[in-house]
Amino acid sequence: MSATAVDVEPLPTSPKDFFRRFTQGEFGSLRVLIILAVIWVIFTIANDRFLTALNLTNLTLQIAATGMISIGVVLVLLLGEIDLSIGIVSGLCAAIMAVLSVKHGWSPVLALIVGILAGTGIGLFQGFIHTKFGIPSFVVTLAGLLGWQGALLWVLGDTGTININDKFIVDLMATFLSDVIGWVIAVALIAVYAVLALRGRMLRVKAGLEAPPVSVIIVRVVAIAIPVIATIWVVNQDRGLPLALVILVGFVVFFDYITQRTRFGRHIYAVGGNEEAARRAGINTGAIRIAVFALASTLAACGGMLAASRLLAVNQSTGGSDLLLLAIAGPVIAGTSLFGGRGRVWSALLGALVIGSISNGMDLLALNSDVKYMVTGAVLLGAVVIDAATSSKRRRAGRV
Repeated sequence: MSATAVDVEPLPTSPKDFFRRFTQGEFGSLRVLIILAVIWVIFTIANDRFLTALNLTNLTLQIAATGMISIGVVLVLLLGEIDLSIGIVSGLCAAIMAVLSVKHGWSPVLALIVGILAGTGIGLFQGFIHTKFGIPSFVVTLAGLLGWQGALLWVLGDTGTININDKFIVDLMATFLSDVIGWVIAVALIAVYAVLALRGRMLRVKAGLEAPPVSVIIVRVVAIAIPVIATIWVVNQDRGLPLALVILVGFVVFFDYITQRTRFGRHIYAVGGNEEAARRAGINTGAIRIAVFALASTLAACGGMLAASRLLAVNQSTGGSDLLLLAIAGPVIAGTSLFGGRGRVWSALLGALVIGSISNGMDLLALNSDVKYMVTGAVLLGAVVIDAATSSKRRRAGRV
């Protein structure tokens, strides 16, 4: 299926039509931005340090690892599945990298590659078991959650904690780009988006399909340009553009392109929307599932590397605690459906911003961990309820 086969959502014809479609789960990014704005207003009122350049730059560093893992979560959720092992897989792969680099003296690049490939292998294994034997992904990855935790302890051995001091690994989270480079990246990102949007429109027109007017393309480009320019301006007031944010956004852009513009991406949506129909259409649903779980674990491994770089250490609790909850909660809060077939990779970034803002704001207010867990859990529950309600409305309206 080509990129020109992607349907274009018609623009709302009236305020009433906009509200109806908004309550059915459309315009999900707008809903998330409203939620994010409310959160920022609340924490700014509670603590005037929240919107400072220093804190917002720290926020981008805090969400980098979780956001990376959440990209893989989005892919799995698009299938209507779940992966409960991603948190501990990120910790295990980070531990493999740390042991090879620190204990065995491997080059940091090679250690990183081996750690990431370990994540790929884990995902292939779990995806194969899930697909070959028809075992629910919940069960397979729950077993993985327990089994890979044991593997993490085995890899670390008696050491318990491994401190990371290799400059290459540390610089993944400690590098800040100059003001000029930040602006160059911003202009390039906006330009690439504009070119892809215009190219997509031309391809649709050439194929005789419905295409958005040029004015809509301009509005979309402006909507992208404003937050990009604002982000660069803010981080340049502090230490500059974090390399970790560039890496995260780069992965988000890449996988959003894959899911929206390639045959493989459209097959993911097809399998998540209606697997039987996808199978009858000739799609190898088993291969798609295995590939998605492999990608999810690979991205979890990448997130583990970023987390290890930020914390400068790997220990027995790496990948544990609330990492799994936060990685799954983010995309769900940002509009990726738990029922499959609906969502965008951008929800990984937006969701990480929402979850990260809540955590960051509560840290500034020095709230206890019990309060933080309850608030985060309540936000996740609210997002799931909204998802279920909007899905029900879409089904009743015949817009599944």
